[in-house]
Amino acid sequence: MSTNPVVIRRVMAGLREQGYVHSEKGRGGGWSIACDFAKVTLRDIYEAIGSPPLLAMGNRSSNPTCLVEKAVNRALGHAFDDAEALLLVRFGEVTLADLSADFHAGMKKRAIPSLESVHGS
Repeated sequence: MSTNPVVIRRVMAGLREQGYVHSEKGRGGGWSIACDFAKVTLRDIYEAIGSPPLLAMGNRSSNPTCLVEKAVNRALGHAFDDAEALLLVRFGEVTLADLSADFHAGMKKRAIPSLESVHGS
């Protein structure tokens, strides 16, 4: 995943605390999904991992006394707030079941066997 393992552990711990996944130690252990896909939304997941910033772009504060910067920040601040609010609403409308269905439809189009048939589940 090209990230520090500590980041992955923190994310997984947040998901475990909410009951979305569980882990088993030892040989054959690992992480498993422990929730009903139809009941969990992207917003639930977002909140479980600590509600990280949604937008990489934000207000600048390189010169806090600059009146132009202040005016731009005020104008863009409202736009950023509106965009984040809309994203959170949309996150609440997408369930893990929706994502799973889309994933499996893509697999079928590519004629890739489902994970269940590959792993015998």
